[in-house]
Amino acid sequence: MSNTAQAMVSELKQEAAATRRVLERVPADRLDWQPHAKSMSLGQLALHVASIPGSLARLCQGDGFDASKVDFSPPKPESAGDFLPTLDRSIEEASAFLSGLDDQAASATWRLTVGEREVFALPRIGVVRSLLLNHWYHHRGQLVVYLRLLDVPVPAVYGTSADENPFV
Repeated sequence: MSNTAQAMVSELKQEAAATRRVLERVPADRLDWQPHAKSMSLGQLALHVASIPGSLARLCQGDGFDASKVDFSPPKPESAGDFLPTLDRSIEEASAFLSGLDDQAASATWRLTVGEREVFALPRIGVVRSLLLNHWYHHRGQLVVYLRLLDVPVPAVYGTSADENPFV
């Protein structure tokens, strides 16, 4: 495993704990709630957050991805009980992928295309950083905002929140 991939496995596991705390707060009776007509529902966003690491680890295993061949409509969860098992499977899958990433595979070029048009080409490890990790944090942040808008106590993610202080 490359040193960078090893560091990312550690980061993934640390961030999974924070993500778990956020997903545990999602109210089961509000899964259809949306802050705006163009937004995902609370349930769709929570399921997306739970599944990002594993889904994107699968994408990163190949040499690229053609976005024209996928329906990006987010699925709806059956229940709030879907979130934590999905997160556990997703983290396990992403950890396994990263653990098997040697220097050669990490530095190999990965391409995102839309049909014949190339959107970008990056070393695979850069795609992991950008799409798998940063994308995950972005959507987890959105989920925290949804919780705040629903007046659900927000867990500490980095440091304190207005509702939780892990330092006292």
